[in-house]
Amino acid sequence: MATVPSFGDLRVLILESRRAREMASLVVSYGGQPVSAPSMREVPLESNPMAIAFAEALERDQFDLVVLLTGVGTRALVTVVERARGSRESFVNALRRTKVLARGPKPVSALRELDVHVWATAPEPNTWREVLAALDERTRELLLEGARVAVQEYGASNPDLLAGLEERGAKVTRVPVYQWALPDDLEPLKAGIQAIVDGRVDVVLFTTATQVVHLLKVAESLGCRDAVVAACTHLLVASIGPTTTEELREQGITPDLEPSHPRMGVLVREAAERAREILARKRA
Repeated sequence: MATVPSFGDLRVLILESRRAREMASLVVSYGGQPVSAPSMREVPLESNPMAIAFAEALERDQFDLVVLLTGVGTRALVTVVERARGSRESFVNALRRTKVLARGPKPVSALRELDVHVWATAPEPNTWREVLAALDERTRELLLEGARVAVQEYGASNPDLLAGLEERGAKVTRVPVYQWALPDDLEPLKAGIQAIVDGRVDVVLFTTATQVVHLLKVAESLGCRDAVVAACTHLLVASIGPTTTEELREQGITPDLEPSHPRMGVLVREAAERAREILARKRA
């Protein structure tokens, strides 16, 4: 009989905001003690001249390719256009006659809701590398040299993706739709940071690169950034996937685990499976 994964009562720091309750419930189901420290707040750009300008240009058929990076961002883009112009139909019709690349299943789902054909999809783990690789595989259908490409952004720009497109000769237009800000109430995040420094958590779960940035930004404001980085050498640091892992490494933190699939449930389960083994090794 297979052993059920278990954190064995370890304390698990969660940095999720929108899905904090769901993630805490998962941690509890695997025998952990969740410590919730929301690190992000989604800020829609209600008045977004760049998005409106993009929509108008798309309707004039001035783009050869639209790259949609997130489902939430795709829906927000349509909402911004609809609120500004009173209708979405002209914009959605323009999307339907333009080649659209979706970074992963969430923007694909959003496009299906709009009845928009997906020309290409970036495979797992859905990073900028897979976006570029998907485009490189379809050069017979679309040569990027001289192509007019719009990229829907999802908070911060992805300089690697933009640079990769430009290196291939594309004329790139950024379309920021929403951004991530720090939470209005920083106290839970500050408490989580202090718990890391004091050794009162055993596992930290990162589900986006922005969580890494925000955690260390607030830690720096508290004067304990270096202490947080140092404390992570004694914790299990789990990253949802390559983009988050890259950010952790850039910030001086080496993640111990990436799940076999970049999904929250898989991340929690596989962290529970390996927590005791990894912590025993790191704390030896």
